[in-house]
Amino acid sequence: MNDHSPSSGSHPGTLLLRTAGTCHLDMPHLVEVFGEQRQRFVSILQGFGPREWAAPTRCAEWSAHDVVRHLCDATGFATAAGADDRTLDMTVGFDPRTSPRRWLTASAGESTATTLGRLMAVTSELLACARGRLAGGSRFDVHLPYGPMDWTVLVLHVFWDSWIHERDVLLARGAEHPTSDDATGYAAAYGLFISAAVASLFGDPVRDTLRLGGDGGGIFDLDSRGAVTLTVSREHAAGPPAAQVTDALAGRAPAAAVLGALPGSTRTALSHLADFFTTPVDQSPA
Repeated sequence: MNDHSPSSGSHPGTLLLRTAGTCHLDMPHLVEVFGEQRQRFVSILQGFGPREWAAPTRCAEWSAHDVVRHLCDATGFATAAGADDRTLDMTVGFDPRTSPRRWLTASAGESTATTLGRLMAVTSELLACARGRLAGGSRFDVHLPYGPMDWTVLVLHVFWDSWIHERDVLLARGAEHPTSDDATGYAAAYGLFISAAVASLFGDPVRDTLRLGGDGGGIFDLDSRGAVTLTVSREHAAGPPAAQVTDALAGRAPAAAVLGALPGSTRTALSHLADFFTTPVDQSPA
């Protein structure tokens, strides 16, 4: 089993992610940031009426209610994940474009009140589970779309998914996204990491240093010529806003407009994830 344990001496201003070797995450801090993100979003959702729940989002076929039902599913899977869990393993059939849609069938017809209550419950369960695992020194791998990683990286993956989908709901209705600097930093870091990992799967390695500005900004040093490695220094930097870059990497905005200052090879490599997300999928029966 690869060593992906969090470093007890890490600082939220620095972060190291890699697909082989030790990842350095301040997990107690990430769990705190995740809890704050969900609490803010739940507070907003509590003010939604039928029109807001039914409103379209940046996800082409999903309403706000659909997005929140998806967050319930993803959070529940992360809570239940045990050693060698393959829920998000693309080698055994997981497809981020189609699998989450299939998951939603289990909650079809659910009321918005039930969905919101479920989101609050599964969020509390995940945070308590993560704190318990940290306190007990749990160590085990789960399978993410790019390979086996320590369970702590799964929490970061689910946080990134949650942060992106919160924006999908709020920005589509012209509302601001009340995120924090640390939350944006974690989302930007993971967005770059998974984009580089997917680029590596496509045989398109990247080696570059990105300077991102605004909330969540800093210096992001990527190298996927072998194992994918991302080193983040959270310091002031001039560059495209980290939140916009994270959106573009996930296919929510044109990559060329946001990443235009990067070398063409880097921009192409980091766009594979967005291109994959936005490629139409034929879901008709075989």
